Amino acid sequence: MNEPLADDLFVYTLRLGDDALIAAQRTAEWIAAAPQLEEDVALGNIGLDQLGQARSLLQYAGSVEGAGRSEDDLAYFRDERAFLNVQLCELPNGDFARSIARLLYFATYQHLLYEELRGCADETLAGVAGKAVKEVAYHVDHATQWVLRLGDGTEESHARMQAGLAAMWPYTAELFASDELVRRLDVAVDPSKLEEQWLSRVTQVIDESTCERPTSAYQHSGGREGRHTEHFGYLLAELQHIARAHPGASW
Repeated sequence: MNEPLADDLFVYTLRLGDDALIAAQRTAEWIAAAPQLEEDVALGNIGLDQLGQARSLLQYAGSVEGAGRSEDDLAYFRDERAFLNVQLCELPNGDFARSIARLLYFATYQHLLYEELRGCADETLAGVAGKAVKEVAYHVDHATQWVLRLGDGTEESHARMQAGLAAMWPYTAELFASDELVRRLDVAVDPSKLEEQWLSRVTQVIDESTCERPTSAYQHSGGREGRHTEHFGYLLAELQHIARAHPGASW
């Protein structure tokens, strides 16, 4: 593989791995704090799925980079600006409905992405996507059932679901931002091609829940360039604390 192509593949794989890793960290924060015991288990399993995707992708990114960095090096020993995840994944959980709205938006995007990526010419990426697409289908269904239950529930649950959908909406356009890298890397999926299907699927769920699809015109961006929200530093501090305090330790 020539050097420019390897650099592109490294960055592309890192983007996908960082999305999954940061989403897993936020999802895991619900363990022992979910509103029901069953939900505690369900969110724990979803977080483990996301973490498994992150491990596979970051391991592959490290091998493509060829600098001797492992999946742990990439997860625990990079600073904030070196992470390339979308900002949607790093937002605080807040109200349960906010987390469910994020899961609906993000998992629907991931499902469309992995469906396309499993047919790509890169065997490793295709393999990771082929396994992940089955997991993410469950994440989409889980989020959908909660959006319907809360949106079409009581007056209070409806209001909180609507507020959750609205709070996360201004961070969704970044999922579909295209750039030169994805256009020249033939194994990459251009995310802009997924937006129409994503909008159709998400709108169908929101309409059925009796909520209204948000219409915020302003959209945040910058995560793919290493610019993150004020919340990201706190997330990384918690994620990386043990590894940085005890470098080289194993258990």
